[in-house]
Amino acid sequence: MKVLVMMDSFKGSISSIEAGLTIKETLEKRKRSYEVEILPIADGGEGTVESLIGLSDIKEVKVRVNNPLFESHIARYAYSNKNKLAIMEMSEASGLTLIKDRLSPMSASTYGVGEMITDALDKGVRNFIIGIGGSATNDGGIGMLTALGFRFLDENGEEINPGIGGVYDLLRIDDSNVDQRIKEAVFDIACDVDNPLNGKFGSAHVFAPQKGATPEQVKIIDELLLKYHNITKQYINTADNTVKGVGAAGGLGYGFKTYLNANLTPGIDLILDLLDAEQHIKEADIIITGEGKIDFQTSMGKAPVGVAKLAKKYKKPVIAFSGIVENDAVAVNNEGIDAFFPILDKITSLEEAMSVDKAKENLKRSVLQVFNILEMENL
Repeated sequence: MKVLVMMDSFKGSISSIEAGLTIKETLEKRKRSYEVEILPIADGGEGTVESLIGLSDIKEVKVRVNNPLFESHIARYAYSNKNKLAIMEMSEASGLTLIKDRLSPMSASTYGVGEMITDALDKGVRNFIIGIGGSATNDGGIGMLTALGFRFLDENGEEINPGIGGVYDLLRIDDSNVDQRIKEAVFDIACDVDNPLNGKFGSAHVFAPQKGATPEQVKIIDELLLKYHNITKQYINTADNTVKGVGAAGGLGYGFKTYLNANLTPGIDLILDLLDAEQHIKEADIIITGEGKIDFQTSMGKAPVGVAKLAKKYKKPVIAFSGIVENDAVAVNNEGIDAFFPILDKITSLEEAMSVDKAKENLKRSVLQVFNILEMENL
């Protein structure tokens, strides 16, 4: 029997590769013969780069960039010389965790994301997959675009500060110094939210509070993003602040879509395509997937459900394992996951549950028990 293991990470605990190896080692010790293949996955968010490094010709690149507060920071991304491809997480340069104790919603900038892109362009990259979850920023992508050569100018022709607060002074945009290599590049942006840039369901009102914005700042940020859009519209007549997803990552989705003609695509779809997952699924007898927590949000297109939907195209059975399972997790059964199993066996502290060794032990035990049943049924 061929088992394809496509686990996402248990965030804060075991990586997708560690989860896959644990399952592989568990099954290969059984009396029944299993051929186990591991295909680590992620949905484009945090952990994507880590899950892909080492696959095929994908290697890790480290680059010094500016964090959201313009402090020197080492970011990493995945790079394929063969495909001239870079896989990035914006959170590596401009993520919430980088300044979690010093959140600064008016000044935090995506400048470092542009620096990562420039580094990849220098290496010959012309195809980008960029996850934009976990941002600390609300700048509409102005910081990133500034690093790529766009100039956002005030009434004196001076560049504004590349955070959303700088838009107070924004009067015009100059693209004469833009890095021309970006015109040759294709940007696929892993975006799993549908929010527009402005309004009640826009970037500021939905996401800015978690980035430290007060209620008053939320209103100001929304107004400044609208001003930014209106000025952009004078230069790019296709600019549209209502497109689904442009509100992602503090409006970084808008910067990518409007200025770089990027595609905004569900992250898991991009990763499954990159890994040629469909061919692997076709050749397997059973699929194992999972993530740290399975709940209703999982059913909305997160990695395990992306795997399950593709597996059901070929009528393959799908089993999922997770650290914890919420009451509303049954929604995933309607999305292709045939059965899911929490790996915790008792009430325990969060620290113990998140322990790498304990998580591996719990996963191993759960896999053993599930396959005891499957073998009884002669699957």
